[in-house]
Amino acid sequence: MAVTANGARGSRHDGESSPWWSDALNDPWRDPDSPAVIVAPPPEPAVPPPAEPRPPEPVVFGARSVVVVAVLAGLLAGLLGGGVGYVVAAARQEPVVLGAEGGPPPMLRIPGSLPDLVRRAGPSVVTVSAKTARGESIGSGFVIGKDGYILTNEHVVQGAADDRISVTFSDGTPVSATVVGRDAESDIAVLRVSKSPLAPVLIGDSDAVSAGDGVFAIGTPLGLPGTVTMGIVSAIDRTIEARDAAGVPRYYAAIQTDAAVNRGSSGGPLFDFSGRVIGVNAVIKSLAANGNEAGNIGIAFAIPINQAMRVATDLIDTGRARRTVVGAEVDPYDGPGGGVRITSVDAAGPAAAAGLRTGDIVIRIDKHVVEQPHDLIAIVRRHDPGTTVTIAYRRGGAVQNATVVLAADAQ
Repeated sequence: MAVTANGARGSRHDGESSPWWSDALNDPWRDPDSPAVIVAPPPEPAVPPPAEPRPPEPVVFGARSVVVVAVLAGLLAGLLGGGVGYVVAAARQEPVVLGAEGGPPPMLRIPGSLPDLVRRAGPSVVTVSAKTARGESIGSGFVIGKDGYILTNEHVVQGAADDRISVTFSDGTPVSATVVGRDAESDIAVLRVSKSPLAPVLIGDSDAVSAGDGVFAIGTPLGLPGTVTMGIVSAIDRTIEARDAAGVPRYYAAIQTDAAVNRGSSGGPLFDFSGRVIGVNAVIKSLAANGNEAGNIGIAFAIPINQAMRVATDLIDTGRARRTVVGAEVDPYDGPGGGVRITSVDAAGPAAAAGLRTGDIVIRIDKHVVEQPHDLIAIVRRHDPGTTVTIAYRRGGAVQNATVVLAADAQ
């Protein structure tokens, strides 16, 4: 649109103007009276809605496919886990530390403590093996002399010839042994080996032992060498009579202990808490009627070491053991007050010298009550010959005391 000099509206078409310019007022083709018509474009054709998708067909896997998939999944999981573990381990710069750090210092083996006593005593304890017509007997023993003397129970080597006995030391060294001497009734035997140097045990004093004292045993129970068990002295002078397979009686005035002792412990040492031997483990009490099935129930018996060493010394010196005797024979007595009846008296023996006579009822020897003949025999044999004891007896209803000096037998 342009404005003329006279101010009238005018228009011109400039070739540089929009090609869609139109001067509607001056358009000769324009009919002012024609109605206005709005021409709308034709509607676009309707598009049908999309069809709903069909559900996929289910894929059916066979058993073989399942196995293959499971194997592949396992392999992938293993590879993935291994890879992760490798990456983590490779990235770790310090090793893993498990358990708490610090804490108390390590346990010390204090001199005189039980572990220290066991360590020192162990090399002196041996395993004794004896082959007999009945089979092999396994027991224990311990060194009592630097010259190769070893003490054990007589029943461990009973019936075995010298060339059928061996001793095995704590380091596993087996050595042939010979019998120096043995005494069945006291159940003591002394062996000898050609080996040096040997470390003898320390010998204690069984007369000083009291109930409640701490003790430990070392031996070969059930064929397990070097076994250590611990307990206390349960009683002293527990009188026992036992008989071996040949019917030979054995008499013990024993130290009773609850330290575990089993088959194979026989002949081994019973130590006090000073590391000194106070007894020789010999007998156990069991609920089993069959001796082969017997097991420890906390009641075991040891020969007092004072008695054992006296017998061992006799065996080494003379080849036989002296037996301490009272010089009288006794039988059970079922009358009022109990005791044992003297059935005969050796005219030259200690009982006769003390004034005891046939028919007297012995009821006590020192502080030990006598109820059965083995009570009197076991207590007498526990003492050394020459020991003075007091025997209480009844005669004609009156209780009297006799001072008796015990003697060695004439064998």
